[in-house]
Amino acid sequence: MSDFKDLHAPRDRQEALPPALSSKTASCCGQQESDTDVGGTACCPPQGDTKRLIAPPHGKLRLDIELLYLDLSVCGRCQGADASLDEAVGEVARVLEATGVEVVVHRIHVQSEAQARELGFVSSPTIRLNGRDIQWEVKESRCEPCGQLAGEEVDCRIWEYQGNLYTVPPKAMIIEAILREVYGGTEAPKPSPETKSDVPDNLKRFWAAAHRGASSEQRDGTHLAPSASRGCCG
Repeated sequence: MSDFKDLHAPRDRQEALPPALSSKTASCCGQQESDTDVGGTACCPPQGDTKRLIAPPHGKLRLDIELLYLDLSVCGRCQGADASLDEAVGEVARVLEATGVEVVVHRIHVQSEAQARELGFVSSPTIRLNGRDIQWEVKESRCEPCGQLAGEEVDCRIWEYQGNLYTVPPKAMIIEAILREVYGGTEAPKPSPETKSDVPDNLKRFWAAAHRGASSEQRDGTHLAPSASRGCCG
């Protein structure tokens, strides 16, 4: 397997991560599109859907980009994906605008198992273009910041691009996916027929641990509240 490359380092001196860092692979498909107001859909479109762009009422072509994530406060992979997405959109925005394409970016903080099931969210972070995951195959490795946040071992997404694995999606990878979605060309790899009917255990553990921590903080706050209201003499 190719070495990982950490895109948190300056782009002119990216360092390979230790080869011993393990990864796991799963399919991101199997969910049906959701007609919800939260802006999310499953990673795969309904079978037979050949639409590549969404045409808004005013007639301008529209590209909806979604970044779905677990945490932007401490997770370097989510932060890096957010930064790479901003850079990629900035690079292609003028070209898309000149050819009549409107770009809308949605950032979706997935905070529960129910929300993940509704969105077809199976790995963090995820980037979708008009409901299509830019990387069909889900690969993950241990994410220490998210593990520390949850108090449990948590795996986050890694990205494969041009034979290398990255902890943050390269800007070029996102740009290629955008141009392919809008203008066609070489198709992205098709998903396997394997289906995934539920939220991965990895994500369930994260939210369960996070909710336990939140409940503990609330109990501690409730316990301390009476003493905070007392006078200086008790």
